[in-house]
Amino acid sequence: MISFRDPGGALLAREGRIFRIVGSGAPDLNAFLASATAQKLFRAGQLPRTTVLGNGQVAEALADTELKQAYEDLDGHMLVEHERIPFPSYPYEWPPEMLHAAGILTLDLAQSLLSDGLGLKDATPMNVLFRGTEPVFIDLLSFERRDPGDPTWLPYAQFVRTFVLPLLANKRFGVPLEQSLGTRRDGLEPEEVYRYLGPLQRIMPPYLGLVSMPAWLGARHNQDDTAIYRKQILKDAEKARFILNSLLNRMRRTLNRVAPPSGRQSTWSGYMTSSGNNYAAPDFSVKESFVADALREFAPKRVLDVGCNTGHFSFMAARAGAGVVAIDYDPVVAGRVWRGARSERLDVLPLVVNLARPTPATGWRNAEGPSFLDRAQGSFDAVLMLAVIHHMLVTERVPLPEILNLAADLTRDVAVIEFIEQGDSMFQRLTRGREELHRNLTVAYFETVCNQRFEIIRSQRTPSGTRSLYLLRKKGL
Repeated sequence: MISFRDPGGALLAREGRIFRIVGSGAPDLNAFLASATAQKLFRAGQLPRTTVLGNGQVAEALADTELKQAYEDLDGHMLVEHERIPFPSYPYEWPPEMLHAAGILTLDLAQSLLSDGLGLKDATPMNVLFRGTEPVFIDLLSFERRDPGDPTWLPYAQFVRTFVLPLLANKRFGVPLEQSLGTRRDGLEPEEVYRYLGPLQRIMPPYLGLVSMPAWLGARHNQDDTAIYRKQILKDAEKARFILNSLLNRMRRTLNRVAPPSGRQSTWSGYMTSSGNNYAAPDFSVKESFVADALREFAPKRVLDVGCNTGHFSFMAARAGAGVVAIDYDPVVAGRVWRGARSERLDVLPLVVNLARPTPATGWRNAEGPSFLDRAQGSFDAVLMLAVIHHMLVTERVPLPEILNLAADLTRDVAVIEFIEQGDSMFQRLTRGREELHRNLTVAYFETVCNQRFEIIRSQRTPSGTRSLYLLRKKGL
C-alpha cells in the first residue's frame, strides 16, 4: 500500500498500475471531478490522468485478492486508476527550486478551486510528484467541498511548516531539505527555526511573522484550548472568499520571498567551466561524441545520469528522446539542472542523491517511501557514470566490483562509464598523496571487473591519456 493515512481512502500499486480506493471521501471526490476547475487542471497536466472505473472494471480489478481485501477493509465506494508517474521522488530529494515549485502549484490549486466552492484540506509537499521538471498534484482526496462562508484555510500552518520554513531555513541558514523533511512528515516547527535566530533577527521580517510570533504565542497557548480551530462562518460568502483569497495571495508572496535565488554557487557549480575539471577541449569533444554515439545506437527511453553536475549530458540524453533522472549530491547544481531543463522543456528529473549513500526507505514500517535504490533498480535502459566513479572509489572507498554490480542492477541494457587513471590530476587531488592505496586501479583491472557483468561494446581513450570511456552492455539480456 503506497498511502493509507487519509481516512477517506488509500492508494495501492498492483502490477504496474496505480489504484485509489475511495471510501468516505467519495462525495468530495465526485464533487471535484464534476467541477470545471478539475477539467482544466487535468488538461494542464497538473493532476495525474485519472479514470473512474465502471462496475465491470471494478469487478475485474478486484480479482486481485490484495486489492479486494483493501477495498473491503476501507468500505470502498469507488475505485479509480491513476497515471503512473515515471519515477516517484520525495521532497527530501528535491533541490529547493522544486520544493518552491510544488508550493506554488499547491497555492494555485487552492485559489483556482474557490470559484467551484471547493478547497484543499491539506497542504504538504508529499501530495506532489514531478513529471520531469513539472509538479503534479497527486492526492485527489485532498479536495473537499467548503462552506461558502468559511474564510479560513486550515492547512495554513501545515503549509508554513512543510514549504515555507524549510525553504527559509535552507536559504538563510543552509539547512538541507533532507534534514527538514527527511525524517519528519510535518516539516519544521517555528520553535526550531527560532533557535537559529539572533536577537535582532527575531524582530525583523520575515522572521517576526513566520517564526517569532508563532513561537511566542505557542509558548503561552493552552494546548487543551481548541477554540482557535472552530470555524468562524460569515454570513457574506463573497466576503469570506475575498478574505481567503487574500490570505492565499499573502502566502504566495511569502513563499516567493524564501525561494532560492538563481546564480547560487557551490564547490561543484563551476565544474563544467572550470580549468580544475581537467578537461582540455579535445578531451571533452571526444567525450561528447562517445556519449552521443551511444545514445543514437541504443536509443534508451529511460536514462539515469549519476553525478550529473549541471546536466550537460542529461540534456543530451533528453534531447535524444530519453526521460532522464539526473542525480547529484550537490543541491545547488541539481537546482541549476531543474532551471535549465524547465526552460528547455526537457524531460529531466533532477534529484539530490548521493549514490554512495542513497536515500533510505522512510515512513511507517519503512514502506511509505521506498528507498532510491528500490525505485531505481531495473528502471533504466541506460546508466551514465561520467567522471564520477573515481569519487566513489577514493572518497567513499567503495570497491570497484561493487560499483559495477550496482550499475548492472540499475540498467536494463547499457551503461556508459568513464574510468579515470591514477595519473590524472583530479584522481591525485582526491587521493592526496595516498595513491598506493589504489595501485590496482588500472585499465586492465577495470576491464576485468567489467567483464563479470558486462560486455564491452567499445572503449575510447581521451587525448590526455588518463581517461577512458566505455560503452558496456549488460550480460544475460
